Amino acid sequence: MLSEKSIVSGLVMMFVSINASAADYTIMQNSKSFKVAGAQVEEMTIKAGDTIHFKNEDPFFHNIFSLSDLKTFDLGSYPVGESKSVVFDAAGEVEIECAIHPQMYLLLTVE
Repeated sequence: MLSEKSIVSGLVMMFVSINASAADYTIMQNSKSFKVAGAQVEEMTIKAGDTIHFKNEDPFFHNIFSLSDLKTFDLGSYPVGESKSVVFDAAGEVEIECAIHPQMYLLLTVE
């Protein structure tokens, strides 16, 4: 029979191994669009547990948000040079937008 200590230890190891494989991505807000490595993106695929850092590279504020059932968030307005992060922990689709610039749209698929 397993002891409580060995069960907790096993759960901690499982959590660490799951999070160890998670990736970090940076999506820039530049020229009123979402960009990765300088290229504009409107669709992107990541894995569950991955983190996206939304970095503002424009001289004006952005307010990144999602009303998707899978992941609802509102990062609030933030200026050039600042970055805010979101962890996407479940599989599905997330529509990401900017409250200030309606042309900014990203469809994120989380696998």
